[in-house]
Amino acid sequence: MMHQKNRSQGVELKKNLSLLDVFAIATGAMISSGLFVLPGIAFAKAGPAMILSYLLAGILILPTMLAKAELATAMPKAGGTYFYIERTLGASVGTFGGIANWFSMSLKSAFALVGIGAFAVLLFPGISAFQMKSIAVAACLVFTVLNLVSVKETGRFQVYLVFVLLTVVFLYIGRGFVSTHPDQYIPFMPMGLGKVLSTAGIVFVSYVGLTKVTSVAEEIQNPGRNIPLGMFLAVFVVTLIYALAVGITVGIVDANQLRGSLIPLSLGASRLAGGVGAGVLAAAAMIAFITTANAGILSASRSPMAMSRDGLLPAVFARVNRRFKTPHFSILMTSGFMVVTIVFLEIEDLVKTASTLNILLFIMVNIALIIMRESRIQNYRPQFSAPLYPWIYVFAVLVYAFLLVEMGRIPLVISGLFVVFAYLVYFGYSRIRVHRKSALMHIVERVTAKELASKTLEKELREIVIERDEIV
Repeated sequence: MMHQKNRSQGVELKKNLSLLDVFAIATGAMISSGLFVLPGIAFAKAGPAMILSYLLAGILILPTMLAKAELATAMPKAGGTYFYIERTLGASVGTFGGIANWFSMSLKSAFALVGIGAFAVLLFPGISAFQMKSIAVAACLVFTVLNLVSVKETGRFQVYLVFVLLTVVFLYIGRGFVSTHPDQYIPFMPMGLGKVLSTAGIVFVSYVGLTKVTSVAEEIQNPGRNIPLGMFLAVFVVTLIYALAVGITVGIVDANQLRGSLIPLSLGASRLAGGVGAGVLAAAAMIAFITTANAGILSASRSPMAMSRDGLLPAVFARVNRRFKTPHFSILMTSGFMVVTIVFLEIEDLVKTASTLNILLFIMVNIALIIMRESRIQNYRPQFSAPLYPWIYVFAVLVYAFLLVEMGRIPLVISGLFVVFAYLVYFGYSRIRVHRKSALMHIVERVTAKELASKTLEKELREIVIERDEIV
């Protein structure tokens, strides 16, 4: 235990992120390919009823958002998802959770950066594939420097970008509303209700960035208020934008053009304002990918840092720059992985794998909430209590399990290999360095009436509450 404490000594992150930053990070992490690429694919599968698919997907993310809001206000620590999984299910599962969380966020961010280059073609038709990748790598390096220098400046940059993005999208919605053709919504559900439900599973990936802001919970001011409120505002605004934007697009773009298109909103804008409109929406798409990538680097880099603090990874990942108070080594490693992905890999299957890993993590987070509640640990004192416990969280686990099956064979196989890799890391490095008892052991102790769990988690939660509430 002393070894673990020594890792954390001197590691202190500045609380620079406000409610507006939380909202901007969560919003920016969601609005990207889900709005600017997926609607055409979703339309091909569900027709105009894809609007319902987007609304349903927004509802499906709510249990995980509520669960993470409670866990984050009880344990506002760097690492977010990893931290909750490790403290509830133990170090072996936590190792998988941490690596999976880092991998999925890094890969999604790399995909967003590639999207910047892809949409640049609409603005500069003559650029080559090499130039597209060069744009993506250059953007990655800029965001890396920004994240290394200041979390506060990263948050401020994110706020500006999200404000511009929302302004453009709402102008598109407002202008398009008066130009829609009602007959284009008929028939509304040509493929049936089943296709609406399965399409909701496809567009569900549009919302997975929402809860990544909890990875920087340790750097958020007043986390008990700002984390849940920021996520609530973000999911409300983004769900509204998705429903209105895709609905407007259906009403102004010919069905044959929209079906399967990878630039659906740009098609809609070209109908409204010609080439200028298409160019403005292409620029907005690039801003959306920028916000996703920026939020991704910020969030992803906190997972290896948190794992290092706990002894699951070497101590170098927990190092914090004395001047800027940022985890520079974790940021550089995350950025380096993203650059390699952009340059060398065809990442479509890997992005699907990242989505599969995200759904697995969502299942674990909902289970983590149930375990923390049922463990009855005295010092588990969240400032926000997730409502409708336990029913909607059990329901969420079942629905997410169904979505896993829908992801297909290849992502499931790759995810299985990923599980094996995580356990090799645990048994090869982490196991001998970690002796914490998880919240799950507290439940086992209650059921068996035997003293199995040590008080390490109880003491740690007490220290977190003291730090969170600034108790002297």
